[in-house]
Amino acid sequence: MEQITTMLNWLNGNILWGIPMLLALSATGLYLTLGLRVINLRKIPYAFSLLFKGRKSTESGDISPFNALMTAMSATVGTGNIVGVATAIASGGPGALFWMWCIALVGMATKYGEALLAVKFRETDERGLHVGGPMYYIKNGLGANWAWLGTLFAIFGMFAGFGIGNTVQSHSVADALEGTYSIDPMITGVILAIIAGLVLIGGIKRLGQVAGKLVPAMAFLYVITGLVFLLMNAGDIPAAVGLIVDSAFNGHAAVGGFAGATIMAAIRFGVARGVFSNEAGLGSAPIAHAAAQTNDPVKQGLIAMLGTFIDTIVVCSITGLVIVLSGAWSHGAKGAELTTLAFNSLSNGWGEHVVAIGLALFAFTTILGWSYYSERCTEFLFGTKAIMPFRIVWIVAIPVGCLMSLDFVWLLADCLNALMAIPNLIALLALSPIIFKLTKTYFENKP
Repeated sequence: MEQITTMLNWLNGNILWGIPMLLALSATGLYLTLGLRVINLRKIPYAFSLLFKGRKSTESGDISPFNALMTAMSATVGTGNIVGVATAIASGGPGALFWMWCIALVGMATKYGEALLAVKFRETDERGLHVGGPMYYIKNGLGANWAWLGTLFAIFGMFAGFGIGNTVQSHSVADALEGTYSIDPMITGVILAIIAGLVLIGGIKRLGQVAGKLVPAMAFLYVITGLVFLLMNAGDIPAAVGLIVDSAFNGHAAVGGFAGATIMAAIRFGVARGVFSNEAGLGSAPIAHAAAQTNDPVKQGLIAMLGTFIDTIVVCSITGLVIVLSGAWSHGAKGAELTTLAFNSLSNGWGEHVVAIGLALFAFTTILGWSYYSERCTEFLFGTKAIMPFRIVWIVAIPVGCLMSLDFVWLLADCLNALMAIPNLIALLALSPIIFKLTKTYFENKP
C-alpha cells in the first residue's frame, strides 16, 4: 500500500495535476475563449437574463434550465470553496487567488462548450429521461470508433464519485461538526445518509428541486456573511487586492509561518485549486446540464458558464479575500483551519460557525450533485438496471466516509478526477468546430 501511495503521489504531483494537465486545461479554455470571440466575458449579462427566464420551461428535458445549473453547482460549490482556496493560498501565497480568477474566466468557455455538446448529443434512456455528458458526446459526436474513450470517462467518473463526491465530502461534514459542535461522526453519517436517500430516491426531478432551493440559499448566506466581514474592514481591501496582484507576478517571500512561494507556485496552486473548485474541463457538470428542458444547446451553454463565474469569481473570492485581508495566511495554518482562523479574526470569534455550517452545507450538496454524475456514468456502462443498486451503495458509503481515514481515498479520487479530464478535453478540442458553428448560427439569428 505504501508503494501504491508513493506512486499515486508522484503521478498526481508530476503528471495528472502537474504542469502538463494544468497547461492542457488552461490551453483548452483559452482556445475556446478565442474561438468563441470571448463570449464567456461579453455575454455574462445575457447569460444571467437567460438564467432568470429559465426557471420555467416547457421544452424537451427533465428539469428547468435553472435547476440544471443549480444541480451542477450543488457539486461544484463544495469544499473547494472553503478548503481549496485556503490550500491554494497557504501553498502559493496570496497571488494564487489571482490565478484562480484567470483559470475561471477561460474555464467559463470550457464549461460553455461542455454543456452545449451535452445537450446537442444527449439521448433518452429506457425510462424516458434525458441523459448526456462527455461519454455521450464522445460516442455520438466522435463516432463508434471513439466509443471506448467515452467508456473510459464513465469508468473514471463512476469511481471518482465515491471518493471526491461522497466519502471525502461526508468526512468533511463530520469533521466540521465534530470540531465546532462536538457532534459524533456516526450520528452525522446516519443523518446525512437518511437525508441524501430521501432526495436520491426521487431521481433527477427531486434532486433538481432540492438543488434549486438549497444551493442559491446557502451560497447567498455565505457570500452575504463574507461581504459583511469584508465591509467591516473595507479600508484594507485595496491593499489586500494589491498584495494579491503583486504576489501573482512576483511571488512572496517567507513571512511569519508562511514558507514563501515563487510565481510558479502561485500559478500552479491557483490553477489546480481553481479547477478543483469549479470543475471546468473535468466533464462532470455537463452531465447535469444534459437534463435541462431546452431545445437550444447554446442557451444551456451560456447558463452553464455562469456556474464557473459564481463558484470561483464570487464564492471563492469571498473566502480568498477574507483570508488575505485577515493576514491569517501568514501564520502557517492550512485548509479549513486557515479559513476558520481568518473568519474568526475578522468577526471577534464567531466566524468558525460560518465556516463549519458553510462547509457542512457545501459538502452535503456535493454528495447530492456527484451522486447524479456517478449514477449517469454507471447507467452508461451497465444500463438502467444498475441505477437502484448504485443508489443503495452510494447511500451506504456516506456514513462509512464519516468514520474512515481518507488520505488514500482523497489521493485516488484526485487521480480519477484528472483522468476524467483527459477524454473530455480530447472531445472538446475535436468537436470545437461544432461548438463554434452552433454559437455563430445562434447569435446571427438571435432576435
